[in-house]
Amino acid sequence: MSHWIAVPIVLPAFAGVAILLGARTSLRLQRAIGLAATAALVLVAVVLLRQAYDGTVTVYALGAWSAPFGIVLVLDRLSAMMVLMTALVAICSQIYAVTGPDARGANYHALFQFQLMGLCGAFLTGDLFNLFVFFEVLLIASYGLLLHGGGRDRVRAGIHYVVFNLVGSALFLIGVGTIYGVVGTLNMADLAVKAAQVSGPEATLLSSGALILLVVFAIKAALLPLGFWLPLTYGSATAPVAALFAIMTKVGIYATIRVYVLVFGAGAGQAANLAMPWLLPLALLTLILGTLGAVAGRNLRSLAAYLVIASVGTMLTAVALGTVASLSAALYYMGHSTFVLAGIFLLVDLIARQRGEATDQLRRAGAVRQPALLGGLFLAAVVAIAGLPPTSGFVGKLLLLRSALELPSVIWIFGVVLATGFLSLVAVSRAGSMVFWNVELPTAAPDPARAKPLRVVAIVLLLALATAMAVFAGPVVEFTDGAAYSLLHPDDYIEAVLAESNAIPASVEHGGGAP
Repeated sequence: MSHWIAVPIVLPAFAGVAILLGARTSLRLQRAIGLAATAALVLVAVVLLRQAYDGTVTVYALGAWSAPFGIVLVLDRLSAMMVLMTALVAICSQIYAVTGPDARGANYHALFQFQLMGLCGAFLTGDLFNLFVFFEVLLIASYGLLLHGGGRDRVRAGIHYVVFNLVGSALFLIGVGTIYGVVGTLNMADLAVKAAQVSGPEATLLSSGALILLVVFAIKAALLPLGFWLPLTYGSATAPVAALFAIMTKVGIYATIRVYVLVFGAGAGQAANLAMPWLLPLALLTLILGTLGAVAGRNLRSLAAYLVIASVGTMLTAVALGTVASLSAALYYMGHSTFVLAGIFLLVDLIARQRGEATDQLRRAGAVRQPALLGGLFLAAVVAIAGLPPTSGFVGKLLLLRSALELPSVIWIFGVVLATGFLSLVAVSRAGSMVFWNVELPTAAPDPARAKPLRVVAIVLLLALATAMAVFAGPVVEFTDGAAYSLLHPDDYIEAVLAESNAIPASVEHGGGAP
C-alpha cells in the first residue's frame, strides 16, 4: 500500500507542530521550516498527480481497516488536481509572506501549515464525517490567519466569519447525522451504492439530509444568498492570507461536486440529481451579483473579493449542467480562477503600498512608484480574469458556453456569462484607469519603497501558472475531460474503495475508466 497519499496531510501537520514546539522564538527558523514543508508538498502533489493521471483510483486505508468500516483516503484525478492546486498557491503565498507580512503577529507559519493540512485532508478523504473534521481543521486555522496582524476591521470580519461558519458546522453535523441515520454509513463510495436502494419515507429523509449539506457547501463556496461574508473577510485579510483563501471557496465547490455527482448523482434512486435544480439558478444569480459587486467596488480588495464570488457562480453554473463537457469546463476554470485571483490579491497589496494614504481606494491619488511593472502585472491579471482571448479565462468560458449549446437553458447561460464578462471588463478597466492613469501631480511626500523582488516573483509565478494553462490548454483539457468522465461514471471509484468488502453490487463490478 502506497503511503504517498497520506503525506499531504501528515507533512503540514508535523511541520506545524515543529514550528510551535521548536521554533516559536525564531521567525527565521519558522520561515525556513514553513517554506521547506510547502515546497516538499508541491513535489508530493506532483507525484500524486502522476499516480492518478491515467485514471487510477488509489485507496489508503488508515489502520488497515477497509471501507466502509474504516477511514480511507482516496486519490483520483480530481483530488490530485486539487492538492496540486493548493500546494502551488501555498508556495507562492509563502514566498510573499516571508518578505514581512508574517511578522505582524504570532504563529503565522504554524497556522498556515495547519490550514494546508485541513485543505489537503478535505480533498483526499473518502468519508463524509472526516470531510467535516478537515473542514473544522482548516476553518480553525483560517480564523487565526484572518486575525493575523490585528486591527478593528479584521476583528469585525473575524466575528462575522466565525459565527457564519459555526452555523454551517452545526448544519453539517445535522445533515451528516440524518444521512447516517437512514443508510448507516458515511463512506462516500458506500453511500453511492446504498442511496440507490433507499425508497419511500426514508428517501425523503435522505434527501432532506442531502439538501442540508447543500446549504453547508453553499456557505463554504460563498454561493449567494449565503456568500455575503466573503467580501468583508477576504478584503480584511493580509495579502498572503487572502491569496491562500482563494482556494477556500474551492473546498465548497469540490465538496458539491464530490457529494452531488458521486453520492447523489444519476444513480441515487429517488435522491438522484436532487441538487441540480437548485444549483443552476443560484449559480447564475451568484455570477450576476458578484459581477455587480465588482462594478460597484470602492477599493481594489473588495473588487477582487467580488470577482471571487463571480468565479464561484461561473464554476457552479458549469457543475449544475451535469455533463462531461460542463464538468470539465468547471475544473479548468477552477484552476484558472484560483491562480489569477490569488495573484490579484498579492498585487493589490503591492499597489496599495505605493499609493500612500489612498492605499487601494479607487480615487484619485499619486502615481505608484513602479507604474510599468505594476501596471503590466495588473493588465495581465485583469485581462485573464475578464476572460479575454487568448487567456485561460477565455478558454474556460468558451468551454462552458460550448457545453451548454444543446441544453434548454442555453439562452440564459449565454446571456448571463457574456453580460457578466462584459461588466467584469468594465469593472477592472475602471479600476485600472483610476489607479494608473487618473493620478495627481507628485507632492513633497517621500517616495514609497520599491516592490521587494520576492513579492514580484510570487505574483509572476501565479500569473505564469494561469498562462501555462492557456498555452497547454490541450493537455490540461484532456486531463479535466478524463476527471469529469470519471466523476460521472464512478464505478471505478466505488469498486476501488469497496474492493475488500462485500458491499459492491454486481452493477458496479466492471465499469468506469477514462474515455
